[in-house]
Amino acid sequence: MRINFRASTSASALSAYTALSDRYDDAPIRSADVIVALGGDGFMLQTLHETQSLGLPVYGMNCGTIGFLMNSYSEEALEERLRAAEETVINPLAMQAVTASGREHHALAINEVSLLRAGPQAAKLRISVDGRERMAELVCDGALVCTPAGSTAYNYSAHGPILPIGADVLALTAMAAFRPRRWRGALLPKTAVVRFDVLEAAKRPVMADADSRSFRDVLSVEIRSEPSVCHRLLFDPGHGLEERLTHEQFM
Repeated sequence: MRINFRASTSASALSAYTALSDRYDDAPIRSADVIVALGGDGFMLQTLHETQSLGLPVYGMNCGTIGFLMNSYSEEALEERLRAAEETVINPLAMQAVTASGREHHALAINEVSLLRAGPQAAKLRISVDGRERMAELVCDGALVCTPAGSTAYNYSAHGPILPIGADVLALTAMAAFRPRRWRGALLPKTAVVRFDVLEAAKRPVMADADSRSFRDVLSVEIRSEPSVCHRLLFDPGHGLEERLTHEQFM
């Protein structure tokens, strides 16, 4: 089995890279059968984005501080673990943002696309779904749209729902909603196209973020699922995303 190893810049990940590449060899990315990412969830997202055009499965091993998308670290029997691993395929979100300068920005997000106030004033957002206005004005610190894979991240911290990995739905969640008071969001079909328009943008600036790619002074943001892009994640048997999402709800 030809394995390509990738490591974050942390000392533990670099040490693991040295040990594993010496033991199993580090295949060039273009001839690899599988990618092993060494780090935390942030590095896993980075690896998925950087290698998405290759179509290779990615198996993460936790050498960071958070490892929801990762497997436990061990140098032993790696090839056997990779052959036995269960595959989960996920689609990212596609974001199109227009800024005050008139520029249009595009980005993909595996976890979520979020809009956040960028000044002392609360944000004012108009929400449309599939071209139909659903909320004329949401006053809040921000709002996000997340995938099932990302539903336990920022979305869950904002009191959004955990979504089963096989559910064809997206979560739209508000952060610190002021009006409507305590409005926390909605569940939408995976095929939905969500649009946020920023109201009073000069007075209440808003930034948009797609998996840590940020754009300031946005006027509008459109978000949809991108089925043409597929990320293949590998997990040890019995520890896949579906099990982790279920387990998280009973902690």
